[in-house]
Formats: sequence, structure tokens, C-alpha cells
Amino acid sequence: MPKGYWVSSYRTISDPEKLAAYNELAGPAVRAGGGRPLVLGGRVVAHDAGIAERTVLIEFDSFQQALTTHESAAYQEAPAALSDGVERDFRIVEGID
Repeated sequence: MPKGYWVSSYRTISDPEKLAAYNELAGPAVRAGGGRPLVLGGRVVAHDAGIAERTVLIEFDSFQQALTTHESAAYQEAPAALSDGVERDFRIVEGID
């Protein structure tokens, strides 16, 4: 069964306090859903049309688990707290089986 991944790239962070509130809620919800952080910010070297921006990568045991965690009530509180504090590109992707 292919793993699932949350991939987030933060284009801008306009309100660090909202991001901190998001992280406080999202972390426990992700862990409860079986997610494991692989990348939480850190150094970025961009190539081609890439932009060096804050990147987060979370791994789940399955694509369905990644979807279910995103839709969970516990996680849905987190984006509500984030509101307009950042501009980000968030994707749920399926890994290779």
C-alpha cells in the first residue's frame, strides 16, 4: 500500500503568531492520525523554477490515512487558527507502492 504525504510550501508568513497557533493544534492532530514529520522547515536550495521557501513534509502509512487525518475534526481546528496568517501551497500526495 502506498504511503501518503502532506507537502506544504509557505510562500509568505505574515502572522507568525497565527502560524504558532496552527502548529500547536496541527502537531497533536497529525500525530494522532499516525503522521510523522520528515521535514519541518530547515535549509532549502531551490533549482529551476523553485523558490526557497519554508517546506514541511509529513509521512503517513497510507494515502487514505493522510486524507482522513486532514478531514478530522482535530486537524480542522488548525487551519481555522491559521486563517490568513500565511500563504501556502498544501498538497496531499500518494507515494510509490
